[in-house]
Amino acid sequence: MLRRRGPKTWVNLFGRRASMENVCMDHVQVWWEQIRAAREMAALVGRPFPSRGGAGSFPPNGRPSPTKPRKFCMASYRPSWKRDYTSVMIVPTGVGASIGGYAGDALPVARALSSVVDCLISHPNVLNAAMLYWPMPNVLYVEGHALDRFAEGLWALQPVHRNKVGLVLDAAIEEELRVRHLQVADATRASLGLPVLEYIVTDSPLELEKWIDPENGHSTGRIKHSGALLRAVQTLISRAKVNAVAVVGRFPDDDLDDMDDYRQGMGIDDIAGVEALISHLVVKEFQIPCAHAPAMSPMPLSLSLSPKSAAEEIGYTFLPCVLAGLSNAPQYLVNKSEFMENRCMLGSDVDSVVLPIDACGGDGALAFARRKKKPLIIVVEENETVLNDTPDELQIEVVKVSNYWEAIGVIAAHKAGVLPDALRRNRIGNICSVSVAPHNGSAVASFASSA
Repeated sequence: MLRRRGPKTWVNLFGRRASMENVCMDHVQVWWEQIRAAREMAALVGRPFPSRGGAGSFPPNGRPSPTKPRKFCMASYRPSWKRDYTSVMIVPTGVGASIGGYAGDALPVARALSSVVDCLISHPNVLNAAMLYWPMPNVLYVEGHALDRFAEGLWALQPVHRNKVGLVLDAAIEEELRVRHLQVADATRASLGLPVLEYIVTDSPLELEKWIDPENGHSTGRIKHSGALLRAVQTLISRAKVNAVAVVGRFPDDDLDDMDDYRQGMGIDDIAGVEALISHLVVKEFQIPCAHAPAMSPMPLSLSLSPKSAAEEIGYTFLPCVLAGLSNAPQYLVNKSEFMENRCMLGSDVDSVVLPIDACGGDGALAFARRKKKPLIIVVEENETVLNDTPDELQIEVVKVSNYWEAIGVIAAHKAGVLPDALRRNRIGNICSVSVAPHNGSAVASFASSA
């Protein structure tokens, strides 16, 4: 800020001569103005500016630091006066959802939604796409049973950097198909660096059975030898110290006629219900992340395959997405005393929930709807299922949208603190007053909506 002119004379930026006596005061004033400007800038972005120590600040003796002040970069600061916005995306499995009822066809919605919110919580049916997977750092991969308990406030989610993943293979899997799955595990370890530690084969075949429920039309079934599955998981936990488990069960090969509708992007995924039973059983018993990948013989080539089902026909297994999801899935805290001790996420942290129009009757959806602090619940009319659990039937207060485009727009407005109706034509009316009238000696308040 000062240029020297001769041995004892300095000239400041305005050309004014200054004696040595004035140099010190000029120097202090310049530094103070720079520091004050930096503090004002820091206040604008909600980050405190250090008042003591650091380059460019005054030390305790009141003299300016001889080092130059650091340049203030607006891009390096993030506003801190708002908490993170969290959304939950639910698409039930095995119910023939128009979007999310096939091979990862709801994953594009999750990708788009995750770019709008700070944190997105979803489950394997949304995030898995067989051989395909898309990493999203702000998405939590939560198994369905755990998601229900989270919504009810019984469990909490603890984000992690990585999990120790174990692999359970059904004893019914043929040798060649088993080798294919082990090669997938090795490939994810070598090419993706995933922490898949050990595998185990069940001591007896699981004997999975599947069928379509004639009463409600969704897929279901049973695990004939569930004890073999639980023993295998227990062995991995006790011996290999894993804290997440991928399960591969051998399903009977379907007749081509039974699979034709699904391959054409219609009908119901008839193995999805049993897949959910497998992961629910493990999570309920051990309270650790779990997901399932079916083992089936490769299907013959189809020249008229729907893009929604194509992800399941580009490889030998459905395992890659499961291992990727479990590698950093959040851990489940089931002891409420741990909720405050650990850095975790609670159901009360959820700001919005998105689900199909007629799939509002699940445990998680109902739990969110009945919360004292209710999140914004958005139902998508374009995503229909075989269920009939509509918000009108269940008397749930929701925001109805036509499609996921609108849902994401509503969430963006909600996150910004903007009334969604303010973004549409003639949706905001005049503000209404609160009227209080005596009734049997008591005051009764009536409220009217302004929108």
